[in-house]
Amino acid sequence: MNLIAYFIYLLVTYAITVHVGKSFYRNGRIYILGMLNNDEALTDQINKVLLTGYYLMNIGYATLRLAGWEDILSVRQLIEDLSMNIGQIVLLIACMHYLNMTVILLWNKINKHLTAKKVVL
Repeated sequence: MNLIAYFIYLLVTYAITVHVGKSFYRNGRIYILGMLNNDEALTDQINKVLLTGYYLMNIGYATLRLAGWEDILSVRQLIEDLSMNIGQIVLLIACMHYLNMTVILLWNKINKHLTAKKVVL
């Protein structure tokens, strides 16, 4: 049953990772653009690098999770293991999102503070 679990897990994890990654890429552009004073070329390049890092992190973590699975002997255990492992991926994505948003918030505050000091001088 482990092969069935791995297949379902990788399929669901892939779908979640790609869907959320595309959403972050599309909707996060405006935040990065604001941080970089509307420099579109730099924004697009940073956004691509962030998306690549996001995919690598999630694919790497999902792959590492496969090594720790015990033998699955029942449908109930299959559902429990899938729920636990998919839930961990979703929580990782959420934590990464909130960390990124915190960095963006702090960056904007620092940038505004530095800009205000330049105006005064």
